[in-house]
Formats: sequence, C-alpha cells, structure tokens
Amino acid sequence: MPELRKDPIIGRWVIISTERGKRPTDFASVPPTKKSNFCPFCYGNETKTPPEVYALREPGTEKDTPGWRVRVVPNKFPALQIEGEINRQGEGIYDKMNGIGAHEVIIETPDHNKTISDLDEDYIADVLSTYRERIIDLKKDRRFKYIVVFKNHGEAAGASLEHTHTQLVAMPIIPKRVSEEIEGARKYYDFKERCIFCDIVAQEIHDDVRVVSANESFLAIEPFAARFPFETLILPKTHEPAFEEIERNEIMHLARLLKEILSKINAALNNPPYNFILHTLPLQGNNRNWYHWHLEIMPKLTKVAGFEWGSGFYINPTAPEEAARYLREINLPSLQT
Repeated sequence: MPELRKDPIIGRWVIISTERGKRPTDFASVPPTKKSNFCPFCYGNETKTPPEVYALREPGTEKDTPGWRVRVVPNKFPALQIEGEINRQGEGIYDKMNGIGAHEVIIETPDHNKTISDLDEDYIADVLSTYRERIIDLKKDRRFKYIVVFKNHGEAAGASLEHTHTQLVAMPIIPKRVSEEIEGARKYYDFKERCIFCDIVAQEIHDDVRVVSANESFLAIEPFAARFPFETLILPKTHEPAFEEIERNEIMHLARLLKEILSKINAALNNPPYNFILHTLPLQGNNRNWYHWHLEIMPKLTKVAGFEWGSGFYINPTAPEEAARYLREINLPSLQT
C-alpha cells in the first residue's frame, strides 16, 4: 500500500508509492545531446571566460593561463550582477529590488572528460576547499544574505556545458526553501532544545535501514521522506552550522564519502544526471544552535508534473530503505581498503 511520509524539518509530505515500486534497473538515463567541440573551460581557452577570481595553480603560472588545478570565474551569463545597490522598492502591493548578487562558476578540473567522481580524493578535497574559500570571501560583502552552491550534472539536470563544474550564487535575500528549513529546525529546537539534524543523524545510525555509508565525520542517508528515488543526504555527524567553518581533515573525509556516494549512484543508475546542493547557514544568521549544514544529492530519474505542482506533494516510486540497501550492496573495488 502507498505510504504518506512527513519531512520532520519543514513538514512537507511525500507519497512513497510502493505499488509503483521501481528498482534501479527501471530507470533509464537519457543519452546526452551532442554538444559543440569548443569548450571555454578547457586548458588553453582561459581568455574565453571572464577573468578568474580565484584559482589553485602551479607555482609560477599566471592568472588566466594554463597551469591551474581548480579555477573560479564569474558566470558569463549571470543570474545576478555584482555592481550596484539593492534599492528595495514597493510598487503598490508588490515588492522588488535590484538583482544584486554574485554568480560564479567553479571549474573543477582542466580535464574535459572527467566528472567530479572520477577525481581522486585529494582533488575533490581541493574542489570542496574552493567552495569554502569563495564563501568566506563573498561573506565579507554585507549586501549578501545567503550563498547557494549547486552542481548540475548532465543535460537533464540543467547543465549547459559538459565540462564538469559547480556554480555559486550569492544573493541579497534568504531563499524560501532555506527559510522553511531554518524555521522548522527552530521550532524543533524550541520544543526539545536539540538540533533536529543531530537527532536525525543519531536515529539513522541507530535504525541503520536508510544509511548508505559513513566515515569518521560524515553520514550518507536516504532521507525518511525522500521526494525522489535515490535522493541522498550527506550530513556532518557532529553539530556544524556553517560549511565554511569546516576543517581540513573534515574536508578530506567529506571528499572520500562524496566520491563513494557519487560512484555508487553512477554504478547503480548508469551514470544518471543529478543535482547536488549545499545547504548552509545564512551569512548573517543567528541560528547556530539549531541549523546544521548538509549536502543534498538528487538524481534526475522522475519528472515533476501536474500533481506535484498542484499539490506540493511528491510521489517517490522507490522506498528510501530499498534505495539505501541497493546502494550499500554495490561494491566499488577501487574504493575498497
């Protein structure tokens, strides 16, 4: 029988439709459309992007030349622009402001043919460290209230270029999705005087039915009220409100687990398109006791259609417990110790 499940943080309901139950082999990835042979993110094409704002480089190499390992440039077609003032205004009952913000592209490797899961753990740690450094730098701009870091992998997930990259958008408002999480976490803390994310970590370790993998610092789970098949959360095991405060040894642990989870998803689902999103503390937030940063990974296996848009419910045809079991059982020889 289908089951209704409630997300314990924001109160969103999902339908786990076991009668539509699908296994990983039921999900077919859409072949990517052939793209142009020219790629502005490849070695030698550094002048084809806006000037870099940050890079990890070989000693002695100059800005906007080859020799980089990870490179950050402004998005050529930004959703928001850095110059100007916010200028909040009212127009009758409507509110508006200038589209002020920062929109950057983090080019994860010079190698056009590699994805982030192909990189070794040290390299992934450099990518994650770059996320941290850009958040720390942009946090100095008091116009910005929130920074979202997200990756679109594959055409169906919204990637317009094949070359593996992440995007970062700093904005002058806190997104509604983040506000809902913070408010849900605050209500839980007011009632129980505990962080709900910490309680989720403790319960999932205890129950051990939705855990995919874990290491010294991080836990990967299929959430109890997953919206999508194989939706995965990576959470710090200890209370950590802001991603930019992560320590170097934790970055290495996160890199190891992220590589493992993405490799398992690729093996189970034939390299599907996916999105991942970093949820972290607002830049000027005072909610350190009840918010807990986390990374959300969502393979693009189903479509959001009229029922979802009209009701706010999601229909997930694969139980999280089944998805977790399937991913746990995948052997990755190159990652075994």
